[in-house]
Amino acid sequence: MFRPTWRQGLGRGLYFGALGVVVGVGTGSILVLLWSPPVLAWLVLVLGPLTTGVASGLVAGRRTGVEVGVRGIRTSSVFEAGEAPWSRVVDLRAERRGSRTVVAVYLDSGASVTLHAPYSGGLFAADPRFELKVFALSNLWRSHRFGGLPG
Repeated sequence: MFRPTWRQGLGRGLYFGALGVVVGVGTGSILVLLWSPPVLAWLVLVLGPLTTGVASGLVAGRRTGVEVGVRGIRTSSVFEAGEAPWSRVVDLRAERRGSRTVVAVYLDSGASVTLHAPYSGGLFAADPRFELKVFALSNLWRSHRFGGLPG
């Protein structure tokens, strides 16, 4: 089972929380024009979305992942899930997508699937064990594709 690290969940939560803060400050700016809100209202508009974003990022990080088993690769996230049997996987490799390095699975239909985990990027998205995880995935895929799986 591969899941985002707690730092990756925290980073995702901070990102979405910061977007919420931008919305909150924009709303607060409109309120200033209509009515002068107290300091407590500003704290709620800034800290509310930020803490909600961090908490939701950490919770969503625990629900997002990739399960590798005898039948294939199964992905799960908060909004979607999918499965790719080993017989349909023709290639598995790490690729650069945007600012992240992700694992891409290529299927016999020509489609590619980007796995939700493992991934690595800058700052909070960095995973120090990314290469080991990709090696383990590649080893499992090769074992199922070409034989030699122990036991």
